[in-house]
Amino acid sequence: MTDAQPNLHRRRLGLELRSLRKAAGMSLAEAADRLSLSGAPALSKIENGKQRVPPIALAGFFEVYGLQDKARVDKLRRLASLANSGRRTNLLDQYRQSIRDPFAEYLHLEELASKSDTFAWVVPGLLQTEDYARAVVERSRKWQTDREIDSFVELRMVRQEALSRENPLHLWCVLDESALQREVGGKHVMKAQLERLLDVTAQNKNVAIQVLPFAYGAHAGVDGPFHLLHFPAGPPVAVIEPMTTSLYLEEDSDIGRYETAFNHLRTEALDAEATQRYIHDLIKDRYS
Repeated sequence: MTDAQPNLHRRRLGLELRSLRKAAGMSLAEAADRLSLSGAPALSKIENGKQRVPPIALAGFFEVYGLQDKARVDKLRRLASLANSGRRTNLLDQYRQSIRDPFAEYLHLEELASKSDTFAWVVPGLLQTEDYARAVVERSRKWQTDREIDSFVELRMVRQEALSRENPLHLWCVLDESALQREVGGKHVMKAQLERLLDVTAQNKNVAIQVLPFAYGAHAGVDGPFHLLHFPAGPPVAVIEPMTTSLYLEEDSDIGRYETAFNHLRTEALDAEATQRYIHDLIKDRYS
């Protein structure tokens, strides 16, 4: 086991292992000794998500803590597998120069997620055409050189493979009508982007898009865009992205509020069929 920067899954696994230790009535020092670790600090790192735990090593924790609940054993093994996933490395290494630290954490979570519930004011990266992505990235002013812009746009296109991989990400996206009315990149770029939205839902059963019309007025997403990422093990994470950072919310009370907000948004939005008609009509009326 090696030292590592904490991520959400390692923190979750650590909290679960801490809960098991406390339920077994053991101190850090006692548990570390029985687990053959090099003292309480080593176990503290694991419980705080600062050190990886290979799934194969979990058997020792289960034995020492007396865990026999098969469902919980299976849950912890899945969580350990997610925490130790190596899928992050290739993309982060390949696009190191264009990835900012907050986004690196999001990229890791997106690769591990099984489902994303997204409310957006612009077309989200997983659904963007290359030209639309370039227009958004250039105007964001976060990337200063052409090389950085090219690299980040390329990364955004590679990320879209999540929608067609062997176990694809399920994306349910509620788009504020402004995302479709705002002409990003000019008429040609915007027309192609609208056509892309039609194509991606036709070709991928795991992608659903709804439009929230202006006419609805105030709604549950007025405070801003957000993502709810769901995983094969453990609770979801709410992600919001102010201008200078990304916030990851894990408390049950926060998750509950965002789940409620998203449920309201998809109820208030046009259904999938009406959304398709809306986009078709917009292309016909404005871009034909």
